[in-house]
This record gives sequence, structure tokens and C-alpha cells, in this order.
Amino acid sequence: MKVLLISTSERSGGGAIAARRLMEALVSNGIKAKLMVRDKQSDAVTVVKVGNKLPKLLERLAILPRCGFRLSRLWQADIANVGISITDTKEFKEADVVHLHWVNQGMLSLDEMGNIMRSGKRVVMTLHDEWAYLGVCHYRGECKEKECRKCSLLCGSLPYYIYARKRAMYQRWHPIFVGCSNWIAEEARKALPEERIEHINNCVPAALFHPIDMLQARQTLALPKDKRLLLFCSQKVTDERKGITFLVEALQQLQGDNLQLIIVGKDSEQIPLPDGIKAFRFGSVSEEMMPKLYSAADVFVTPSLQDNLPNTIAEAMSCGTPCVGFNVGGIPEMIDHLSNGYVARYQDAADLAEGIRFVLSHDMREAAHHKAANAYGETHVAQQYIKLYQA
Repeated sequence: MKVLLISTSERSGGGAIAARRLMEALVSNGIKAKLMVRDKQSDAVTVVKVGNKLPKLLERLAILPRCGFRLSRLWQADIANVGISITDTKEFKEADVVHLHWVNQGMLSLDEMGNIMRSGKRVVMTLHDEWAYLGVCHYRGECKEKECRKCSLLCGSLPYYIYARKRAMYQRWHPIFVGCSNWIAEEARKALPEERIEHINNCVPAALFHPIDMLQARQTLALPKDKRLLLFCSQKVTDERKGITFLVEALQQLQGDNLQLIIVGKDSEQIPLPDGIKAFRFGSVSEEMMPKLYSAADVFVTPSLQDNLPNTIAEAMSCGTPCVGFNVGGIPEMIDHLSNGYVARYQDAADLAEGIRFVLSHDMREAAHHKAANAYGETHVAQQYIKLYQA
């Protein structure tokens, strides 16, 4: 059996990282698998580059007038009006299974998704966000629109048109959907009651993400050995969806607790912190450096306001670091409240602070590692997907 996984990027973004890790896990479990991407960021022979970024630019130009030329909305919607042709590639023709991951920003058009589905190959779609069953956005948030007729992001009838096109495509070809959290699988079942929807976690490579002695990690990173260290990381830390403002508010209530903050991600220098809270700002770092950062921290804090199954929580717990996050999306199924972390009330900075205090006063590192090893093990996840491919 040959499996072709499709992703916009190889390493940028949670969906891309999850797709690459799954491809590697499948190969380790005897499957001939390749990952096809537009943005290739390694020399791996199992990763195939296709196309260029011109469709991405053309899609943004089409979105710009529909979002009222508001740049804050430009990257919140994907209309899939253009994309890269993959069905005429050697890798696609040889594949028995085509597995779509995060394929937005000009990677696949709706037309090409239709071509993939009508090819007769088994098609699997992993839901890294809600775009597959909504109109143009990636997370529903507070929106109550069921058919995207009154879209808050884009004007006109286009969001409903895209919503309807997706529904018609699924009803005709019936791909298999996989939610990487129970939360998103349930949301998809509500939206697509006639489709087959399964739940399989993302996997985390244990050879990279495993516990490291805390003092050794701190020494390697030149971090203080006598402080309580909190870790926050995001691809772009100023992204409002990641909730950094709630963490800053929580830190104001934690001053005097011998705390210091580690911030990892793009634009980390732009985050203002309360007086008395020192920060170590690492900016963007390599994947290989993250296990040291997780292991150096007493607590990993993820105040995300919208999220599915954050790779960062799975990685942190794999390194034995307990986590604190809001009760939203798939986070409460990753963090077992009061066992390997703390699930705070949604958008409640005071409870976020209370959660940090609770975790700092309890030894949860072994429980965190145990949960991650059972839930996100590569062989376990790969075998679940292989069974799905063969069914």
C-alpha cells in the first residue's frame, strides 16, 4: 500500500508538523508513504515539493476586496479558488490512499479537491481546524451561522457558495474525515451527519520529545536554576487567538511568586510584561531545541482562545512538563484537570493564575509523561491510520 499525504508546508504550522510526523511514523511501521508539500523545508527524500506560491498570492488578491481591505482579516479566510495541480504527478498516480491535511493558502483549490475525490482512490481528510466543514474561516468561534450566509469575515454570497460546494462534493464522493481531537470530531459529526468521521490523535516522536533533567536543560539554555519558570510558545506570539493578553493579566496576579517567563516564537520581543516579571525571549527556535525548553520549564502555559489538539501540549507532556490551559476545543481532553495539569475557566485570567499556582505546588511530571506516552505514541497512532486506510 502506498500513501500520499498532502500538506501546504512541511514544517510551518501545527497541521504541517502533524502531517510530517505521521508520514514518518507510517514509514517506520512498514508503509510506503510520502508527504507532498508546496513549501519544502528539508532535504528528506520522502518529502516531495510541488508547485509555487503564485496561487497563494492570487487567492489573497481575491480575498482583499471581499474583506473590505482590512488586513486583519486577510489571513483569517481561505476561499480555495486557485491552487496547485497534483493529480497529474507521478506520486499521486502511484498512491493507493491520498491523505489531505492542512491544504489552504493556495495549495489545493476546491476544483482540485474534487479531482482528487473522483479519482477513485481512498481519500482521508484530517481536520486540523474547522475549515473543511465551514465556509471560509478556520474556527467558528462565537459565530452562530450554520450555512455561512452572513459571514463576518467576507462580504457577499461567496462564503455560502463555498460552504455549499464543499457539502455537494462530500455528498457525492464521501471522503473519510478524521478529527485529531474528540472535540473537532464531534463538531464535524454535527456539521456532516451523513459522513464517516473518526477520531485519531496526532503523534509525537518519542526519540525527540522525552524528559530531560531540568537542571541540565536550564544549564544548557543559560536559564536560572533557582526560579520557577513558565513557558509560553506560539509560531507568532502576538496572534490574538493564542491568548497572550490573558497570560499577561495572570502574571500580574502572580508577582512576587519567584516566577520568570520563557517566551518562544516570532515577535516575542513585542510582548510587554508586568513589572517584576523577567522574561527570556528566544524568538523562533528549531524543533530540536524545544525538548530542552519544555524540560527546563516548571509549567507550560497555553492560554489559547481557539484550538484543536495543540502539538505544543502533547510535546510538553511528552517531556514530562505539566500544562495549564483554558477549557476550549480539544485542550480539556489533553490536560487531565488536577492530575497532569489544570484546565482553567475560559478567558478567566484569575483562574489561569490559580492553575499556575496549583501546578507549581504539585508534582505532576510523571503523570504528564505517562498520559502523553499512551495518547500520542507514534506506533499507536500509525496503526490506527493503517487500519483506517485498509478498511
